[in-house]
Amino acid sequence: MAAGNVNPFNLSDSEDEADQRAEDGVHIEKSPSVGTQGPSSNNPFSPQADAEPPALLVSSTRTSPSVEGISVSVAAAAMTVALAETRVSVDVIAAQLIRDHYILTALEFHTELLESGRELPRLRDYFSNPGNFERQTGTPPACKEQGLGPGGPLNRAGSISTLDSLDFARYSDDGNRESDERVAVLEFELRKAKETIQALRTNLTQAAESDTQERNKNYSSHPETQEPIRPLEKRALNFLVNEYLLKNEYKLSAITFSDENDDQDFELWDDVGLNIPKPPDLLQIYRNCGSALPSPRYTVDVAVGVESGELTGNYITQKSDLLQQQQTEVVEELEYQISLLNEEKQSLADHIKKLQSEIQSLRRTVSPPPPDQGSQPTPPSSSTPPQPPLDNGQYLDIRGASEPDKPPTESTPPTQTISNPTHTSSQSHAKLKSRGTVVFDQPNRKLSPAFQQALLSFCKMSADSRLGAEVSRIADNEESVMLMLGRCLPHIVPNVLLAKREELIPLILCTACLHPEPKERDQLLHILFNLIKRPDDEQRQMILTGCVAFARHVGPTRVEAELLPQCWEQINHKYPERRLLVAEACGALAPYLPKEIRSSLVLSMLQQMLAEDKADMVREAVVKSLAIIMGYIDDPDKYSQGFELMLLSLGDPSERVVSAIHQVFIPAFAAWTTELGNLQTTLIPSLLARIEKLLKQGEHGLDEHKLHMFLSALQSLIPPLFSVVIQNAPFTHRVNLQGDIPPIEVTRFPRPASPLQDIATIVGSRETLSALLILYDYQLEHEGTTGWDSLLWVVNQLLPQLIDIVGRINVASTTCVHEFSRFFWRLCRTFGKIFTNTKVKPQFQEILRLSEENVDALTGNGILTKATVPIYATGVLTCYNQDEDRKLLVGFLEDVMTTLSLSHAPLDSLKASFVELGANPVYHELLLTVLWYGVVHTSALVRCTAARMFELLVKGVNETLVAQRVVPALITLSSDPEISVRISTIPAFGTIMETVTQKELLERVKMQLASFLEDPQYQDQHSLHMEIIRTFGRVGPNAEPRFRDEFVLPHLHKLALGNNVQATESKRIDIATQLFEAYSALSCCFISEELMVNHFLPGLRCLRTDMEQLSPEHEVILSSMIKEGEIKVENRGIGQAEGSVSIAASLVGEDAKTKFLSKMGQLTTSGAMLANVFQRKK
Repeated sequence: MAAGNVNPFNLSDSEDEADQRAEDGVHIEKSPSVGTQGPSSNNPFSPQADAEPPALLVSSTRTSPSVEGISVSVAAAAMTVALAETRVSVDVIAAQLIRDHYILTALEFHTELLESGRELPRLRDYFSNPGNFERQTGTPPACKEQGLGPGGPLNRAGSISTLDSLDFARYSDDGNRESDERVAVLEFELRKAKETIQALRTNLTQAAESDTQERNKNYSSHPETQEPIRPLEKRALNFLVNEYLLKNEYKLSAITFSDENDDQDFELWDDVGLNIPKPPDLLQIYRNCGSALPSPRYTVDVAVGVESGELTGNYITQKSDLLQQQQTEVVEELEYQISLLNEEKQSLADHIKKLQSEIQSLRRTVSPPPPDQGSQPTPPSSSTPPQPPLDNGQYLDIRGASEPDKPPTESTPPTQTISNPTHTSSQSHAKLKSRGTVVFDQPNRKLSPAFQQALLSFCKMSADSRLGAEVSRIADNEESVMLMLGRCLPHIVPNVLLAKREELIPLILCTACLHPEPKERDQLLHILFNLIKRPDDEQRQMILTGCVAFARHVGPTRVEAELLPQCWEQINHKYPERRLLVAEACGALAPYLPKEIRSSLVLSMLQQMLAEDKADMVREAVVKSLAIIMGYIDDPDKYSQGFELMLLSLGDPSERVVSAIHQVFIPAFAAWTTELGNLQTTLIPSLLARIEKLLKQGEHGLDEHKLHMFLSALQSLIPPLFSVVIQNAPFTHRVNLQGDIPPIEVTRFPRPASPLQDIATIVGSRETLSALLILYDYQLEHEGTTGWDSLLWVVNQLLPQLIDIVGRINVASTTCVHEFSRFFWRLCRTFGKIFTNTKVKPQFQEILRLSEENVDALTGNGILTKATVPIYATGVLTCYNQDEDRKLLVGFLEDVMTTLSLSHAPLDSLKASFVELGANPVYHELLLTVLWYGVVHTSALVRCTAARMFELLVKGVNETLVAQRVVPALITLSSDPEISVRISTIPAFGTIMETVTQKELLERVKMQLASFLEDPQYQDQHSLHMEIIRTFGRVGPNAEPRFRDEFVLPHLHKLALGNNVQATESKRIDIATQLFEAYSALSCCFISEELMVNHFLPGLRCLRTDMEQLSPEHEVILSSMIKEGEIKVENRGIGQAEGSVSIAASLVGEDAKTKFLSKMGQLTTSGAMLANVFQRKK
């Protein structure tokens, strides 16, 4: 080659660098097989051949290689020829590029020099100087008006000072190249970052290798000592272990392992931090553990390596590291060359197929075969190229001669029948035989093949895209259909509307069931669980139905390996609907899982969600799924875990979770404990023990929430307990389901909370239950309980323990009384009337002996003062509502009222009974009958008790009964000879004034109260005055305003005035204290100005006079109340004088709440005006 035609870019060295490397002795021997000119030398490392082989290999192989490939000898020859040419300094090249403003080319040249370790000062100085990239205006460098020649310094933004952050795309001469240039700059920055990372990894690798060698020496000298694992070793081993788990389908273990090492990326070996190739997998290491494995770092490609015999000892000693680096670069370049060759090979293969397709098309056009020979096999021809494979016979290609640019997958001519046995497999033949023969008519035309091909090209069909490739071939068997669906569904799903994606569920599931590739099945199931962003109830039901169908089809092994990992991945999803899907799926799939997984992994997943999930609906679904697990579990060791889960769920703050535990979980758990034989021996005694412990701890304050929690669980266990009793009775062998079996009465059992608490469901059917009930009642009534262990446990252990617990609860706690009443009511109704009359009532009656001896009047600790009375009355005696039952209840209450009254005992137990029974209108008449018995009783103590009981009953009784039964009885008692009886009626009268709205009734009560206050015989009755003031303070704020204004306030004023002259100090302080309480309550009501001036303020002043002497701390509060009342009166007077009537002044004589709200509605919504309403006027 002439010197003038030297391509400067084929050389990669400057003269200075060549001289320097000549001094270092880094040269290569020229190949003797190439006859090139140049000075010869016996020295194999001549300075004239100073180019490094790897560098030349880079420059000579970055172009596309030929089809045959480039051998090493040819590459060496090319290098030698290049060295023989006249050399051009790289500095000259760099100067020329900068001078001609090839900035990007110079930048790339500078980068390649940096990568090879030969930085050029000229380029370094140019690109590190920001001034080379500045210009005064923002116009592109191509503008000629600036006098900067063809280019010019690039514009520099205000914040740009270095080349690394320069945005070349804004100043490109060619607008179409902007994005490419920007990409080039970004690639440059990326390479710089990678270089930094690679340097750090190299240092880390060297440190690890030196440390490994040191430890190997230590181990060889002291093999009995083993040093702890180092972080790099741990990360490498973690990577190999995770890889082993994934390859062998241990997906759940791999997920757990990955979670425990969340600081490591198991997808990338480079994350380990060592700059070495990935070692063999664990299996390979195990198989070769007996022989030393050569490290990939020290292997040398002999095709390009330098013979060690040709090197001097000094060279080997000093440059071994450099040679290793060069050899590594050579290997990398050869790999790159191989990849290019493979790409070109594939391209040529496609081109060959295209040519074959054209040949076939031309042959069909020139000599088309007759229709009757369409199924004959084509005779082999030496000139015919080999046919491409038919894609395993799984597809029928519909691409014909109209697509010459794509290789057909079916090479038969258009006239060939599809059922041709020569070109299709026997399986395809059997499946497609019914389709008949497909024959294409050939036109009797003489168009040239080129014209015909060009004409058909106007039929716009494309198989270039992924979708086109799928459309162009039709599957002809099940497996190929599955493969096609597996490829297409991931692209279809994102383009379907969210509201209609459930329509894809059958398609996804069928494909996931039948697809042969595990990875594709995993992807499809992942799509299924992520199909809808926030699935609603119906969509979740569809997905769960599909999961169950999938599980039934594939069996427990694949359910564990494929479906469970999808649930595990979404257990902490941010959307509650997705977590809800996981919780429901665990329950739905429980019957189809291996029993070990069911009682371990799935149970643990649900337990975690129950404890950690914040969404009520998710925890509710978890409880229901746990119930299903309890229905299929068969590991007795899990009983304690199930019991803890029950307690945890019962304490949940959400009502829907607690409801689910009673409706689903407890029945399922009870069924399992019944099979284990633990219901009567373990489960129920455990709950009773917790209740007793709670009562011991709560002597000063019972935790009613926990008591309700445990007692409600016991109540839910009543149906399973009764089922155990009747299924383990002596008569079970006599059950006969033949013949007419009478139906069960509708009211025989309490209404179950769910079907799982229906005893008919528990025992099997209503017919079986009916037959058992007949024998059960007969056994109890005629044959007794001998040998009936399950029932004897209820009678001899359960009932006595429950009655003992009832006697220890606080009778004043209406919640506890109600809970135990409901429990005994359900227990008695479930076990039947005969059981209640013969087993339950006698035990209560034995304890509640109705005599004065059973009541301790001094301490009030007798059994009749405990909660046993209301619970027996409301929980046992009300179970059945026949006449004899009602008479028994009435007699019990009358006896209790009489006994407590005559014993001067507290009436709390009787009041609790009246409150609990009074909540049900059915018992109002019965309670009035009991009270009338007290009204006409001969003892004044009993009549006083009856009068006080009316106060409790009035609030729940309708006004008709009040007018017909209550008021006449109270008026009768108000004229009783005993003053104590008359005083006892005052609270009931006050309650009537508070709750009744009939004017005639109110007038009668008002007249009776007026007689108490104005009759001279009551003027010195201190107890009466105390009761009236106490009643006024209780009912005044809620009473009818007219009654409060015309009756309560004036009489309170009179009582306060009379108390000022009270001689007895104790009576005076009692009255003053009650007046203070009454006025404090009434001060919150609206009081008109007239009443404020005439009665309210004067009454307060009289009370203040008493408190100044008796209770100074109360006097301060009264002074404040008086001052506030006076200010209100003063403000109202000023407001009326100015002609502006305030809202408060307009409410005189009307309902304060209604009128105030109506006035507020008339105001504008302005914040300023609304605020002014509540400002005190000055």
